[in-house]
Amino acid sequence: MVRDKEATKRKLLDAATSEFATYGIAGARVDRIAKNAGANKALIYAYFCSKEYLFEMVVREQVDLAIKSVPITPDDLPGYAGRLFDRYLEHPEVLRLIGWLRLEQGFDAMPEAERRAYADKVAAIKEAQRAGSVPDHFDAEELLSLVVHLSILGLTSAAATRDLVVRSVARLTGT
Repeated sequence: MVRDKEATKRKLLDAATSEFATYGIAGARVDRIAKNAGANKALIYAYFCSKEYLFEMVVREQVDLAIKSVPITPDDLPGYAGRLFDRYLEHPEVLRLIGWLRLEQGFDAMPEAERRAYADKVAAIKEAQRAGSVPDHFDAEELLSLVVHLSILGLTSAAATRDLVVRSVARLTGT
């Protein structure tokens, strides 16, 4: 029987995403990941060396997907906030993974891709502020933080929350 290494790694990453989002690093069990992936537990160590490295790969992959799927639009920050909200609603595992990362490794723990993307987004907002298309009553980093954090709010319904997020960012940006 020929084993498809890449397909097995994909199944392990998918099972690990669910496991880590639910239980965090400390609570996740390699046995459950292997079982849910339909793979041998030894393959986790063969492909990823450790549970911690597997967690790092899962977080990196999920953050990269989130960054690529919701590019910033500095001239339409309300729209960007709404798209972020939609992404988090469709993929709540991303917020849970980041939450577990920060709970278990400290608040400042941030994947390098997220750090780079954040810096790029701040730069894009600064440029839009210099061009006059985004008001500068908040500095770019403060404004991005407000936009991102508003996009993870939760009210009684998704529609009500999304509307609040978009209206709030419109008020913040004067648009």
